Amino acid sequence: MSEADNPPAASGTFTVPRHVAIIMDGNGRWAAARGLPRAEGHRRGVEALRRTIRAAGEIGIKIVTIFSFSAENWSRPASEIGELMGLLRRFIRNDLAELHKSGVRVRIIGEREGLDPDIARLLVEAEELTKDNDNLTLVVAFNYGARQEIARAARRIAAEVAEGRMKPSDVALETVARFLDAPDLPDPDLIIRTSGEQRLSNFLLWQSAYSELVFLPTYWPDFDRAALEGAIREYQQRERRFGGLVAKTGS
Repeated sequence: MSEADNPPAASGTFTVPRHVAIIMDGNGRWAAARGLPRAEGHRRGVEALRRTIRAAGEIGIKIVTIFSFSAENWSRPASEIGELMGLLRRFIRNDLAELHKSGVRVRIIGEREGLDPDIARLLVEAEELTKDNDNLTLVVAFNYGARQEIARAARRIAAEVAEGRMKPSDVALETVARFLDAPDLPDPDLIIRTSGEQRLSNFLLWQSAYSELVFLPTYWPDFDRAALEGAIREYQQRERRFGGLVAKTGS
């Protein structure tokens, strides 16, 4: 049975979405509001990520996708990019063993070509070490952009057609989905964005077609279990119709 076949879990008085995606926004503004350097905001953001992964597992969420570093983030100052890469290195080196012990499987989506070799090796190490875990799947969108992902899928489909393994008339919605970065995973039931901004910012554009969106004013470093459960409760108040007239449960 694939992860897409698992029914939504239940916790307490509310049904838990199986797949929650998070745009972790507001580290810099959190730091600025406290007169701290942006780097401190990013460090506190890593602490919030640890809390969130732990809470998600306890609540019963099966898949968490995080927008950790976008394809557009390379335009930030070199010093900030260096700090973010350093945090990634430390997170994998310091937290990977604990994630593995907790039964978390790490998946990476995004473009890997052109990454620093040590970063690329760490990503592979995280996936290989945890590939057999099944308590929770942590999908890390790194060097990721949704438009870029769709363009990659289009190139792969075009190659199939050019080599005669597929006809243009064979290309359907399911075909495009099959060539995305993680085609075996279900679409997010819920997408949360912190910091008060209300846009997807090139995140999971294909997969979010029928996701419920919850925008929170909380800056990411202050995000905790209570905020996660609050977002889930808001999600549960929505009537999900997927373009039809009859509401459905799950995605």
